Amino acid sequence: MTVSILHRITGDGLAIVGALMFLAWLGALAAGPESYAAFIACVWHDPAGGAVHQVTNILGKIVLVGLTWAFFQHLFSGLRHLLLDTGAGYELKTNRLWSIIVIVAALLATAATWLYILKEALNG
Repeated sequence: MTVSILHRITGDGLAIVGALMFLAWLGALAAGPESYAAFIACVWHDPAGGAVHQVTNILGKIVLVGLTWAFFQHLFSGLRHLLLDTGAGYELKTNRLWSIIVIVAALLATAATWLYILKEALNG
């Protein structure tokens, strides 16, 4: 039940928040280099920025991590539903195990993705 509800929530979150972030990125890209630099400074990193940019950096990273988790949660939950559509896994123990695996896999995939991103950001 939890995985099914999370599937719906993450689908809506990806559609709404993801689309808004994508449109903001495209708008900043289309507006020119200064706008794009300001967008990146607000969302990702601005070493010369003040307190406002520090807050937006934190909020931007929270949104990006949330979108990453929503993507993996929705992906793994969709794969679980695909298996259920084949008729497999309707036994209660198997279904519960797959539900736990979906949640854990989404968390692990999100952590692995962000560890890789932060490692690359520190090295490059």
